[in-house]
Amino acid sequence: MRTQPTTNLLTLPLDLPCGVQLKNRLIKSAMSDSLGDGAGNPTKAQIRLYERWAEGGAALSLIGEVQTSPHYPEKPGNLVLAPGVDLTAMMELAKRGSTNGAHIWPQLGHAGALAHGPVSTPKGPSPLDVDGLKCEGMSLTEIHDLPRSYAQSATLAQNAGFGGVLIHAGHGFLFSQFLSPLFNHRTDAYGGSVERRFRIVGEVVDAVRGAVGPAFPIGIRINSTDKLEGGLSAEDALEVVRLLEATSVDLIDISGGTYFPGAKSSSDGTSSSGPYFIDFAKRAKKVTSKPIILTGGFETRDQAQQALQDGSADAISLARAMVLNPSLANAWLSDAGGVPEFPMFDKPPRGGITAWYSMLLTALGEDREDHFDQSPAEALATYDARDAERCAIWLSRFG
Repeated sequence: MRTQPTTNLLTLPLDLPCGVQLKNRLIKSAMSDSLGDGAGNPTKAQIRLYERWAEGGAALSLIGEVQTSPHYPEKPGNLVLAPGVDLTAMMELAKRGSTNGAHIWPQLGHAGALAHGPVSTPKGPSPLDVDGLKCEGMSLTEIHDLPRSYAQSATLAQNAGFGGVLIHAGHGFLFSQFLSPLFNHRTDAYGGSVERRFRIVGEVVDAVRGAVGPAFPIGIRINSTDKLEGGLSAEDALEVVRLLEATSVDLIDISGGTYFPGAKSSSDGTSSSGPYFIDFAKRAKKVTSKPIILTGGFETRDQAQQALQDGSADAISLARAMVLNPSLANAWLSDAGGVPEFPMFDKPPRGGITAWYSMLLTALGEDREDHFDQSPAEALATYDARDAERCAIWLSRFG
């Protein structure tokens, strides 16, 4: 029988290897908020959204899907940290997202094979042509340019006043694709064994560290498993953790799951309810000294505290729970506690629930969540219409 901690472990600060301290153990997870202006820049609503999470007590907020290049975005509402960015707007986002002693970091990414087709020609580690997924393969020249590109974006983030960066190597985007046998069929130095599939990730970490110096936090998000037959397995992911131990990253954010049409699902040791990746995180803690952030399926404070108490993680990352209550961190750090009320939808359309949360994020950024009453179908229609408008802006801005 599990015992409950006698003190609120979530309130304890977290010291990172680079010397930076996070004020508590609750993190707003990286999500694709789709609140950019369509030209890669922050909007007033996006700035206010991250200010609200900072006011709400989160130690760190991660901005999902910030692109290092405008040519391979996940969505046309993504931010872009590349030359020509509106640095003034980025500085305002960094400043207001750091309210109340919080940190705010961009999650640096490249969608690769999953780049948004209307504004991109997707490219991944290898050429693919399956129903629902088609991409070209990257050349060695393009791969060799990635460390420079990520270092450039990290430098822009540092200059704008962000507290650190998180490299995205999960959820089926580019570096996750390099790590996964489903996407990576290369026979050169960047394919084959886990070490070779990891090579570009290590090169990018080294380049980013060289650009930002020793005292600037660098995190990385990885999959514990692709949750697909033939994809990245938990054993391979554990080897990735071992390889990361030898790098200069300051924390490892563990999540899981990848989109690859036609591949059969695989549980691969993940839980179907509650926190999903605890068992893997416990194994990861045995092979790395890096702080582990655990993402996925946390709904109650007791779950979060238990994961800290039993050594599964050093911090807990929350996504939809903090959308439903942007001040959830303050509640869980105090005597107030409370459990978010997760909505139940009757037969929502495909993509409707994600769109519903995305449009709720918009309402939060506009301080009008009390008036948000869209159904998943209505939210999906609004979301798709907004994406179409932003595609036109994106193409005009970036070509």
